Amino acid sequence: MNALIEKPVDLKPQTEWLETKWAWTSEEELIDHTTKARLCSAALLPFRDKVPDWDGFYASIRWMQSAADHFGVDLVVVLNADTGYIFDLDDSMYAEVLRRFRSEFPKSKFIAGVTARGAQDDTAFRAERYRPLMDIVQEHENCEVMLMTSKWLSALAPEACRDAYYQIAEWLIRPGIVHALEPAFVPWARPFGPWLLWELAKHPKFVGGKISTLDEPHFLYWAAMCRDLKLDFAAHSGDDFGIATAIKVGLPLLIGAAVSGAPLICAAKDMWLEDQSPAKKFKSGAGRFDTRVYKVFEAFQSLEDQVFRLDCNMSASAYKHSTAHVLHQLGIIGSPETHPACKDLRGRDEAVRMQEALRRPIRVGQRLGLPPKLVAPMSRE
Repeated sequence: MNALIEKPVDLKPQTEWLETKWAWTSEEELIDHTTKARLCSAALLPFRDKVPDWDGFYASIRWMQSAADHFGVDLVVVLNADTGYIFDLDDSMYAEVLRRFRSEFPKSKFIAGVTARGAQDDTAFRAERYRPLMDIVQEHENCEVMLMTSKWLSALAPEACRDAYYQIAEWLIRPGIVHALEPAFVPWARPFGPWLLWELAKHPKFVGGKISTLDEPHFLYWAAMCRDLKLDFAAHSGDDFGIATAIKVGLPLLIGAAVSGAPLICAAKDMWLEDQSPAKKFKSGAGRFDTRVYKVFEAFQSLEDQVFRLDCNMSASAYKHSTAHVLHQLGIIGSPETHPACKDLRGRDEAVRMQEALRRPIRVGQRLGLPPKLVAPMSRE
């Protein structure tokens, strides 16, 4: 058996993760009880009577922010990503979301998703497709730009893909976040190999990357590589089915699950820290981390496993509809509607299913003594 690759100089564009030592690093080796990384929550754009429910939009963000403030978590709201219906928004509504957020939350940082606008009939990658949404985002300050992957970008060979990201980066005047998907999300997706991740991570305009993963532990690969090489590049977990891992290793989350699970996720981030960590807000009193956090992990994951459950086509895309039902059940938004153009819908029994899914998280939150406004503002049993 060949020796595992340990140095970037030995990486080649076609190197597979399993050829590197970083793919064989266990979660236990990466455990961090001292770092409380930021929570990047992909905000839902709620609808009522087929138009955006702006009051509900603001209320859901305030609810998440109150949880983050209570537990001392750095919350960054992610706008116009998949949870915000980026693929159903025209440029005018895309810009309106950003304007309204900035007006209501003038001092808050946000991350905005951008994608290849108008590329549906293309037959090859065109970097300029990313420019229109980038220009809209970069009218604002105190923000980051998430370059969401797209069909033709993902189809490029590693060297060409790196060059494409570098070309897009020429237009960045705000910090950039790169984005990768596993094929479990869309058939054309191709996660970054180790060579491509290294090449992107060393670009000065890219401060981090998000990896959305369901079938293979790519987030752990990224975490191991970035930590071992001391890269100035933050790996963000996009795994809504494995939220606890990012908390355990002290790295950021960038997920839609935070919209429905913010209070318990924020609680877990604080509970996981040992008492000597300066970031810990609520001390255990024993000088250690609070082992009740394991039940919190189970509680919010049980909820999100239902919110993000796969349909008969093995897609979790209808999670947006489930999320709307959760926020409606909690009395935070006025309707469980989706965007009028959204085709990813749950069945007629979704209200009941989400009511059932909320029972355990609410029970755990109440037993922890979380403020009622966080656990169940207006629970509708």
